[in-house]
Amino acid sequence: MGVGVAVGLGVYGRLHHPSNVSLFGSLGQPVVIKVTLTSAVLVLAVVQLVSAFALYGRLPSRSWTPALHRWSGRFAVLLSLPVAVHCLYAFGFGFDSPRVLAHSVLGCLFYGAFAAKMLILGAPGAGRVWVLPLAGGLVFTALAGLWLTAVLWFFLT
Repeated sequence: MGVGVAVGLGVYGRLHHPSNVSLFGSLGQPVVIKVTLTSAVLVLAVVQLVSAFALYGRLPSRSWTPALHRWSGRFAVLLSLPVAVHCLYAFGFGFDSPRVLAHSVLGCLFYGAFAAKMLILGAPGAGRVWVLPLAGGLVFTALAGLWLTAVLWFFLT
């Protein structure tokens, strides 16, 4: 399922004719909105990482740690959706430069890994013990790469 989501997004982004029109319209400069939302998603992803370490016993845990983990993940994905829709609609899957190609691949990987992680959550059995952190790590790594190839690049240039 995760591979299907990642490939489906990539195929759609490649076949869709980019509109070069901002979905954010009168809300301000689209790039500033995207940078802000993506940075907020990264902060929430760090909360996810720390709370996951707590849930797996690597850090002290509180009674509210599971709820923090669930809700920070929900908000992270919710905040990422407008950015992803804007990127797919306005720009499509780009390969104009190595940075743009890496960003496009990482965007597809992020949502594919997220879909896989959500399916793993519903799977019974001990296999989840190592697969779930692997999927979560892949989601986090893809997001960090997205932030580096977009937000950091924006600030440096």
